[in-house]
Amino acid sequence: MVKLNLKGKKAFIAGIGDDQGYGWAIAKELAEAGAEIIIGTWPPVYKIFNMSLKNGKFDESLKFEDGSSMKIAKVYPLDAAFDSPEEVPQEIAENKRYQGLGPYTISDVAKKVEEDFGKIDILVHSLANSPEIKNSLLNTSRSGYLAAISASSYSLVSMIRNFGPRMNKNSSVLSMTFMASERAFPGYGGGMSSAKAALESDTRSLAFEAGREWNIRINTISAGPLRSRAARAIGDKGESFIDKMIDYSIANAPLQKDLAAQEVGQTALFLCSAMASAITGVTLYVDNGLHAMGFAMDSASMNPQAQVVGSQA
Repeated sequence: MVKLNLKGKKAFIAGIGDDQGYGWAIAKELAEAGAEIIIGTWPPVYKIFNMSLKNGKFDESLKFEDGSSMKIAKVYPLDAAFDSPEEVPQEIAENKRYQGLGPYTISDVAKKVEEDFGKIDILVHSLANSPEIKNSLLNTSRSGYLAAISASSYSLVSMIRNFGPRMNKNSSVLSMTFMASERAFPGYGGGMSSAKAALESDTRSLAFEAGREWNIRINTISAGPLRSRAARAIGDKGESFIDKMIDYSIANAPLQKDLAAQEVGQTALFLCSAMASAITGVTLYVDNGLHAMGFAMDSASMNPQAQVVGSQA
């Protein structure tokens, strides 16, 4: 197996709040390849995340196959819904979960990262949020829809605008998307499908603009369902949206297996390495091939014993 070498590279991963999910898996693969890992996490979970690290809650998840462990250089509070301090509403600024954290807007964090580490080489956007995720699109308010777009897709634009001048040439930017950007997924609401569609469109535009401006590459991974803590919050009580999606994927994808977070992490490692030096503006599917399917194999209509009702020629 070819070992990718990222020694001397600095990676900032935005959107990690625990040791589950794709953001953590990406950080771990980059770290194992030698990259220095810097994390941005949502202010309301910043203290909990740091306490979990300090108390050893993540120790097992930090371990590499050789027994060594991932080192995290620094964790910054980051609220990607705000570009600058002037945009932060008073009720947020005065919220006890934000008190005493210091600067946490995108422009603030980009400046702090440069002050602390110099220019970076890898920027990972593993961010998505909608306050009305459990609502259907028809029942999503204007404010809820715009909040989803702001936190989940415009945040990538802002991060590239602020980090771009602070990245070395031939650097890589990566984000995470989902197939709901192009197909209907009942249960994935609150404007998130629209936000993912915008993210993929912006990936192509930003690939051109940032490529010409700073000679950096922009790609996105369309990942299959993973039973992370954040994903489990989607849907109604009982069986969650993500549980149904995992069952559906195993039943219908070309590769009938659970998708491992590590598989997405390894793809991210490739895209952020010199081996992908000519790849930019791409949406790359890592979903066991589910995106390629045109119909559901587990549908009753696909059962050869099922009687098809219809007119006869």
